[in-house]
Amino acid sequence: MAQHSAVLDGVFVALADPTRRAVVRRLGRGPASVGDLAKDAPMTLPSFMKHVRVLESNGLIRTAKSGRVRTCELNKEQFALVEDWLAEQRGIWTGRTDRLEQFVTEENA
Repeated sequence: MAQHSAVLDGVFVALADPTRRAVVRRLGRGPASVGDLAKDAPMTLPSFMKHVRVLESNGLIRTAKSGRVRTCELNKEQFALVEDWLAEQRGIWTGRTDRLEQFVTEENA
């Protein structure tokens, strides 16, 4: 459980930055080279590469180098952790709001 929590924490830390979210959003349309991804970022390539490394080290993207070109693609399996966590939270909060609604309607009746 603790290992799962640490992985999930890393995913959320990686997604906390707007530059990294923009990279994930772009890669949702398909693989792209680091150069293409960096074109839209208002920073130098070495600074942008730090963002790529954070995404890669937290398992959100995979990179592969062919010659001088490094291509990135989403690791969709890692996003399943976020989906599972959100579904769990949704279930908890739905149950709480259902109980609150029941309490309020019973009090009014």
